[in-house]
Amino acid sequence: MSEKKIKLTEINEVKEFVHAAGQCDFDIDVFYNRIIIDAKSMLGVLSLDLSRELTVKYGGKDMSFEDVLNKYSVA
Repeated sequence: MSEKKIKLTEINEVKEFVHAAGQCDFDIDVFYNRIIIDAKSMLGVLSLDLSRELTVKYGGKDMSFEDVLNKYSVA
């Protein structure tokens, strides 16, 4: 499983992230504290505290999804 830290601050960023995740044929989860959300769920991602850093765990490879992750990545 791969893991990346991201920060989404605007609704348009969440839409882009969820859309990219929806195109993938593998599981993608977003973690914040003890909460685990399916990254393909718009309402799920919006229910998280977007002022915080989120951890994304995924078990596959997709270059468009990787590009979106890198765009919102926090080093």
